[in-house]
Amino acid sequence: MEANAVPQWKADLRRSLLAKRLAIADAERTAWNAAITDHLIQGFPQLAAMTVGIYWPYQGEFDPRPAMRHFRKLGATSALPEVVQKGAPLRFRKWWPGAAMTKGVYDIAVPQGTDAVQPQALIIPPVGFDADGFRLGYGGGFYDRTLATLRPRPLTIGVAYELSRVPTIHPQGFDLALDFVVTERGIFPTYTPSAT
Repeated sequence: MEANAVPQWKADLRRSLLAKRLAIADAERTAWNAAITDHLIQGFPQLAAMTVGIYWPYQGEFDPRPAMRHFRKLGATSALPEVVQKGAPLRFRKWWPGAAMTKGVYDIAVPQGTDAVQPQALIIPPVGFDADGFRLGYGGGFYDRTLATLRPRPLTIGVAYELSRVPTIHPQGFDLALDFVVTERGIFPTYTPSAT
């Protein structure tokens, strides 16, 4: 695919995948969320000793909060992303169940005035993903910019439903691959080295 055709192709794919995700029946979503939560808990016990960036679920995304509650009970610190400004990396603020929240960009909840932290691991929700761990996001580039600036680079775990899997997202030079993708079917390493 020619480079100048990629942005429109990604926009069309994003719309299609979001429509599929939003159309998932409640019973399926509940079962898939439980399976992904179990894979995270069983497959990544090291998260219990880390500062982990998660996200507030949006537009039918997998809900990472039950898994994070498990890791928090074992000693993990949790954080949520905050959009500081367009074109800038995300800032992560400490979050815990019951923390005061406010509406951020896109009306997504963010912690209100908690300390900023640097995550050692990130649980990231792709709209789409491929076998090499490249992700299709919402188009703002926030996670790619964030990962490009964090040193050491955090462990990156994408969480999505299998219906979000595509043959390729036609990655560009700025796209950074995830270390793992977790779906309701299991944990898929992408064999991209992490600097953690």
